[in-house]
Amino acid sequence: MTFPVNKSEADWKALLAEKGAEPAAFEVTRHAATERPFTGKYEAEWADGTYHCICCGAKLFESGAKFDAGCGWPSFDREAVPGAIKNVVDRSHGMVRTENVCANCGAHLGHVFPDGPTDTGLRYCMNSASLDFQPKD
Repeated sequence: MTFPVNKSEADWKALLAEKGAEPAAFEVTRHAATERPFTGKYEAEWADGTYHCICCGAKLFESGAKFDAGCGWPSFDREAVPGAIKNVVDRSHGMVRTENVCANCGAHLGHVFPDGPTDTGLRYCMNSASLDFQPKD
């Protein structure tokens, strides 16, 4: 799979370090790791603003789409910009899930599930380590 933004692993590591990303960000975004539930810095963030890809800065979610799913990860019911997220079939861990990656750089974000409480019926379950929150001015 190819994406508009491509970098080497060394370049991604350097970029994330420069941005002050949390230590797990490289493994989460570039190797599809998952942070432990209730440990991410945005799980309990409720300020007004936007969530962007930590790797490339693409806008992914608005704070108004965020809800408390009780699962331990930031959850949203819709993406901010149609097409900002690409869905990929994930057959790891003996399951079939829909993985979400940034459509701009391929960073692993999390998974989407069809059990959301709003009219979309979706729950985008994201890793905080893959996100960069920008508060509204």
